[in-house]
Amino acid sequence: MNPYSRVRLNNGVEMPWLGYGTYKVRPEEAYRCVLDALDVGYRLIDTAAYYRNECEVGKAVRDSGIDREEIFVTTKVWNTDQGYENTLRAFEDSLERL
Repeated sequence: MNPYSRVRLNNGVEMPWLGYGTYKVRPEEAYRCVLDALDVGYRLIDTAAYYRNECEVGKAVRDSGIDREEIFVTTKVWNTDQGYENTLRAFEDSLERL
């Protein structure tokens, strides 16, 4: 599979098939790891509030020099943030960190 291949989602958005996950990447290492992943061609970066590295992921995306429209970032809501209002708040918190 071409690492630049994308899949079209039901809403028309194209998402890369292959991504770089940041689970268990310590915050102090996440910035460099994400920059390196983007440098070698990854365009999907996966994180989560639970990983505690969203700030560093966001900084690496901003500092990469790659157009933001080319990078697909996913994050996840933790179990304790389930429910409509809690999820909205968790989303806003993640967005702020990213």
